[in-house]
Amino acid sequence: MSTTTKATAQGPQADRAPSAVTRLQRAVGDSLAVTGRNLRHFVRQPQLLIFSTVQPIMFVLLFAFVFGGAIEGSLPRGVTYVDFLLPGIFIQAAAFRSTQTAVGLAEDLDRGVIDRFRSMPIARSAVLVGRTAADLLRNVFVTLLMAAVGYLIGFRFQAGPLDAVGAVLVVLAFGFVLSWIFTFVGLTVRGAEAAQSAGFVAIFPLVFASSVFVPVGTMPAPLEWFAHMSPVTASVDAARALSIGGEVWDPLLQALAWFAALLLIVVPLSVWRYRRMS
Repeated sequence: MSTTTKATAQGPQADRAPSAVTRLQRAVGDSLAVTGRNLRHFVRQPQLLIFSTVQPIMFVLLFAFVFGGAIEGSLPRGVTYVDFLLPGIFIQAAAFRSTQTAVGLAEDLDRGVIDRFRSMPIARSAVLVGRTAADLLRNVFVTLLMAAVGYLIGFRFQAGPLDAVGAVLVVLAFGFVLSWIFTFVGLTVRGAEAAQSAGFVAIFPLVFASSVFVPVGTMPAPLEWFAHMSPVTASVDAARALSIGGEVWDPLLQALAWFAALLLIVVPLSVWRYRRMS
């Protein structure tokens, strides 16, 4: 076969677009590379590493010892405040940590990192998936650290090891969903300070008007209704039931429904926002 014939035979194959499997493999590889970059960025900042681990530990210790005596009487019989509190603290810490997704993206935008990513031949979704995946791995580390500190002050997973794993997975899923919400925030607002302020304003009322720290039955009626409808309360109640026992399926199904609905909204919205950025 002549050289011309070979070139003609190979031409259609050379021009053929990559298959869906090939594109998926490339997207996964690009996402892993961006995830590694974000994790290295986190580890190489000692101050960020210290404060992101010290703050949750402070929440565990302060709320356990400051409010424990006042709230103990409103808890179900046989449940200590430490056991009641820790699953809520896990969710609370994941909520506040998720705001760092917006801050990190805003900083990357200000420094031109996002523009460099956009100019590279990588999957558009890799930048966003890499950011949220890195924050998910950080949540794994911090949640396990808080559980270890909780064990030192008397907290125990009473419902068994499998349920304990389920409780941690609920916390991680909750943090992952919020990371995607704050991905959109970080791509929308301008500046890290604005992103941090927007995150605090959104998260603060949701966390404190929920079952994180107290039973919602102790709240005024309108606030109790709001707390019952909140995805934060559903997540806390599911993680708490899996940790210390109780009705699991109602709060768990409610939490999973919230997770699915929010992801179906914010993931396409974030990708759309990222593609339209100039």
